[in-house]
Amino acid sequence: MRPQPRRTVRRTATAAVAAAALLSLAACSSGSGDDGGGGGGSKTPADTLVAYTGQAGDYQANFNPYSPTVIEGPGTIFEPLFYFNQARDQEPVPRLGTEYSWNEDGTELSLTVREGVTWSDGEPFTAHDVVFTLGMITEYPALNGTGYNGTAEAVDDTHLVVRFDEPAYMDGPQVLGRIWIVPEHIWKDMSDPTTDTVQEPVGTGPYLLEEFKPAAFTLKANPGYWGGEPALKRVRFVALSGNQAGADALKAGTVDWQTGPVPDIQNVEKNYPGYQAVTVPLNQIALLSCSSAELGCTGPQTDPAVRQAIYYAMDREQINFLAFEETASEISPGFALTGRDAALISQDLENPVAPMNADVDKAAQLLEDAGWAKGGDGIYAKDGERLSLTVSVVSGWTDYITALDVIGQQLKEAGIEIIPQQSSWNEWSDSRGQGNYQLLIDSLYQGPAPDPYYLYSYFFSTATTAPVGETAQPNFARFSDPEVDAALEALKQTDPQDTAARQEHLDLIQTRIEENMPYIPVLTGGTTSEYNAEKFTGWPTADDLYAFPAVWARPDHSQIFISLKPAGE
Repeated sequence: MRPQPRRTVRRTATAAVAAAALLSLAACSSGSGDDGGGGGGSKTPADTLVAYTGQAGDYQANFNPYSPTVIEGPGTIFEPLFYFNQARDQEPVPRLGTEYSWNEDGTELSLTVREGVTWSDGEPFTAHDVVFTLGMITEYPALNGTGYNGTAEAVDDTHLVVRFDEPAYMDGPQVLGRIWIVPEHIWKDMSDPTTDTVQEPVGTGPYLLEEFKPAAFTLKANPGYWGGEPALKRVRFVALSGNQAGADALKAGTVDWQTGPVPDIQNVEKNYPGYQAVTVPLNQIALLSCSSAELGCTGPQTDPAVRQAIYYAMDREQINFLAFEETASEISPGFALTGRDAALISQDLENPVAPMNADVDKAAQLLEDAGWAKGGDGIYAKDGERLSLTVSVVSGWTDYITALDVIGQQLKEAGIEIIPQQSSWNEWSDSRGQGNYQLLIDSLYQGPAPDPYYLYSYFFSTATTAPVGETAQPNFARFSDPEVDAALEALKQTDPQDTAARQEHLDLIQTRIEENMPYIPVLTGGTTSEYNAEKFTGWPTADDLYAFPAVWARPDHSQIFISLKPAGE
């Protein structure tokens, strides 16, 4: 996911991939400097990491970790109970929690929370804050992006039990790793936590909000953090004008970490002295469609045949070469990762892997069988409506803008017109959440553990969507299928070790996704981060992926912040 701004992050997100054909965008004056040389001579304070998440346009102050337009907070200000590494299979790292265990039938999760922790306003943190947080997201479905449906009870100040009506094995990493604990003594008085933007956040995390301005905001190390004050004293998030401005800022040494494309991405160390790069294939690039007419979506994209035709009309090899510098890779239409989840990809899919080259004849057959006929201008039409669709993209996301230019040319050959519409991240994110779009380009992010169940539960569950005009989080495509919901519920109740029993449900989910295609698969993005290795030590590397290294990935970025040290310390 692009910045959540993801992952998002992010959270949402999006795949941080490189663009070969960068558009000519002006760099932000505060982000480029006048240094024509490399980034080895950093222009930023020695104790401050300057981060660029891809935010194009001014920030709007929103530190509510449950808001779809949150700009920061999950992991840094508000903590989970444990950190689960989505980049590799490892034991979860304790944060606010210290121990957990399931009962024999997977219906009770017992938790021990950390003693001696205080909120940043000095109030003590207890298990009651966890119980309150879990109850709050149950009461307000718009906050419940994980589909949590348990009941929590505090045993004492450091112990609680979460009970489920049915076995809920798969809920463990969600509850433990993707729910941000908030202070009961403050949040209980909110009139509506779904709309409150939380401009003065109080958390338990390693960082506090120091200063907010629309062009940049700064977090400072929490001197009272239970894990000790971080060695990295400040993190400054800057807003620039887009990917080109990010690349210019790296060249000038005015940004220390960004996740996104730069020219000649294979030679970062040569082109940006002092910087290094790491690429991880994880998030899946897609054309999101507002797919459900029943939930209020309007336009040709509500026809599954149109979505399928777009899928077949794309030449993914060309898109990868022209837009992503060949850092992306193949994608399965069932959205299980072709590498990590190869053994779980259903053999019932028509295409276990999306075709890398266009099949214009197949696209035409799908459209004509659904009643579309090609007009005199070469574009299909039906009942007087041309097959012309708007596609939303964030201004300055040059890789995605280039991808849409390429896809547009490919689809035109198949009789489909797309019209890219650029907007600020704030506008784009709002319309994504409300369903006020036809198509948009984004990426689907993974869950807290290396299992496709979590992506399915986020993006394909009825519980995480909403009618157009109401906030969906994060099933933005408005996809709703009772069979998929039932399969998700069955997976949640199945022991993760019982692979044979699980595959039956994974097969159903993947085939229904391929048939309906509310998210039209493009490629698996190679998420590339460029970071100032000369100024800070402790970065994740290909050999030591202790966290998913994307600046917008939450709470992954907080694990990285607390691991970094200024060089020489």
